[in-house]
Amino acid sequence: MVQHQSGKHTTEIGELCTDPSRIKSDLQNLFTDTPDLILRQFKIKQTGELAVLAYLDGLTDKNAVNHDVLRPLQFESGSGIPGDELVLTIAHIVPQTDMKQIEAAILNGSSVLFVVGRQEAYALDTAGWPQRAIEDPQQEPSLKGAHQGFVETAGHNIALIRRYIPNRELKMKRYLVGQRGQTEVSILYLADVVNPDFLSKLENRIQKINVDVIINTGELAEFIEDSPFSLFPQLITTERPDTAASQILQGRCAVIVDRSPSVFVAPATFMSFFQTVDDYSTRWYIATFLRMLRMFAFFVASFLPAFYIAIISYNFEIIPLKLLLTLGISRGQVPFPPFIEAIIMEITLEMLREAGVRLPAPVGQTVGIVGGIVIGQAVVQAGLVSNIMVIVVAFTAIASFILPNYDLVAAVRLIRFMLMFAASMFGLVGLTIGLMVMMGHLIALKTLGMPYNSPLAPMRLKDLKDTIVRVPLWLMKNRPLSTAPTQLKRQDTSRTGEKDK
Repeated sequence: MVQHQSGKHTTEIGELCTDPSRIKSDLQNLFTDTPDLILRQFKIKQTGELAVLAYLDGLTDKNAVNHDVLRPLQFESGSGIPGDELVLTIAHIVPQTDMKQIEAAILNGSSVLFVVGRQEAYALDTAGWPQRAIEDPQQEPSLKGAHQGFVETAGHNIALIRRYIPNRELKMKRYLVGQRGQTEVSILYLADVVNPDFLSKLENRIQKINVDVIINTGELAEFIEDSPFSLFPQLITTERPDTAASQILQGRCAVIVDRSPSVFVAPATFMSFFQTVDDYSTRWYIATFLRMLRMFAFFVASFLPAFYIAIISYNFEIIPLKLLLTLGISRGQVPFPPFIEAIIMEITLEMLREAGVRLPAPVGQTVGIVGGIVIGQAVVQAGLVSNIMVIVVAFTAIASFILPNYDLVAAVRLIRFMLMFAASMFGLVGLTIGLMVMMGHLIALKTLGMPYNSPLAPMRLKDLKDTIVRVPLWLMKNRPLSTAPTQLKRQDTSRTGEKDK
């Protein structure tokens, strides 16, 4: 008999189910200072046995408890559990003999039925905690795609992905992570496509996590990634089920964390952070232009302030004479060197950005717009910064807003300050060194053992058709090699219009 240590005494299930008062007192001792623990004692009509139903108020669907458990047991007759004369209309019933499992079931929203005289209890699937409706994603607004976002319930998120991939090869592996509170973590993948070595490595890293509890996807991702000290995101976090489904079809794995409204996809590449699922809903030349624009915006957001500092402080000889005179007039009254000037404006921009995010939406937009205009005008009139510096910071902010991935934007914000410091010390030479260091880091970086900078390093020409350039869909017949899929071919069709002719 499995035993459970409760306080200073050991209780067996058989011992516990000898008397209703004993059941209730032991459960109250187990869940001390838990006023939302509900204990319902009643008599089963069919068998005449006494029973106690235990559940936590707020985590349980009361309609299911009343209509599918209490009402059948108290007023109806029949057979609900094989070998027992219990009437239950609950779909999922698990006999339990371990008090630890019973405790976990109650804490996870199930109700547990104790029948006096029986050697086991029954965990009933009556979970019904508060949930929000499926809404449009906040961080990834959709232009031409679906307007559905993930929610905080793992079952709903898995169902959303299954709607996009209704195929028996879509498999799922489920794990429980955490010591104080077990969090359900699920891996979704295509069994005939995903690389088995990569899947095994991902499973091993999840199983090795030993923490109190996992609250959200970001915490789990930090335990899994290869290089925790790298500024660049190594896993794709998304709120959109169509994005997750698209990545699974390319040979990647989607990891779903219960109670988190986002899913992360692995392995990721650097170029995948410049792609959106809307790119495949627009004409290929428009999608190509947008990707080139995003790549250009990445370099502007990262290098423009540093480039300004370098040419003003050290390399002003490369500036045309007329422009140099304009810059001199603009900076004539500024008491600070370009680096301090840029730091003042960049920190002000970051504070306005954070203020806009933390405040309610209508107020946040007002603070961002009014604050930017008022502060920008005031600092120029006060002579603290130059007009050119305000223009540089404005272009930098606009460029960062173009990038589609929040994690990449956060990385760019930190990279910008590092490059500004290098430029203030060594001018264009420092900026060049910073670029070389960043490129070398991207080439050496790996994500769960896969090259992060693929298909540029290592160079894979066949994968270039879906990177900066997005060729027509009917030319993308194979899955990307960066995921090392076991089934490379994705489609076997030519352009439909050619067949019709």
